[in-house]
Amino acid sequence: MTPLEMTAVLLAGAVGGALNTVVGSGTLVTFPVLLAVGLPPVTATVSNALGLVPGSVGGAIGYRRELTGQRRRVLQLAACVLPGGLVGAGLLLALPGSAFDLIVPVLVGLALLLVACQPLIDARVRRWRTRTGGAARRDGGPALAAGLALASVYGGYFSAAQGTVYLSLMGVFLDESLQRLNAVKTVLVGGVNAVAAVFFLFAAEFDWAAVLLVAVGSAVGGQLGAGFGRRLRPAVLRGVVVGWGVVALVLLLAR
Repeated sequence: MTPLEMTAVLLAGAVGGALNTVVGSGTLVTFPVLLAVGLPPVTATVSNALGLVPGSVGGAIGYRRELTGQRRRVLQLAACVLPGGLVGAGLLLALPGSAFDLIVPVLVGLALLLVACQPLIDARVRRWRTRTGGAARRDGGPALAAGLALASVYGGYFSAAQGTVYLSLMGVFLDESLQRLNAVKTVLVGGVNAVAAVFFLFAAEFDWAAVLLVAVGSAVGGQLGAGFGRRLRPAVLRGVVVGWGVVALVLLLAR
């Protein structure tokens, strides 16, 4: 990579780490930049998974206040998501590269749709609870466990908007504030990325320069994201994510 490309990857890692902490869509920033500097799609995916792990650690540190009292919940939900992440990582390497080229644009498009429609989903859930008088279970029950497990298979395969899926599921099944759920989401995403990255270490090819640059950037961005996430208007941040995601989708389709 040229110095300019290295700078772009470093900055993408910082923005991606911050976005992962706030809304869980950091891969929509880092992945297209890794493609733009010449990495093949699968190499970009596995390098991105390892590079973003420090960002989740930084985000969890930034959200440590919101994580207080949620240790049991985190452990229970982690038991659901970690096996799914391993399955998704295995699928990434088991399926042919042509399948990745076909599947990932569809996944990115669905992720963008989910990010854009999240306010509508949340509003419908609130109206449903008001109408039925239903209350969310403390542990979310089997439905949340199954949903998170399936989402984690997707996360191990390609992590774009994985955290947004987690937030949507937990928002439906858990009666908890968004900030506290966001803190749990940050830990779960980090766990899935870490499991996938350990698997890839033994079975896939990394671009170690890209990994290092994304890791350094995401570690800083993760902590900053936790601080800024409480201040940014959701609509503004969502617009940035969707706008950049459209660019990512165009890059994928143009390859």
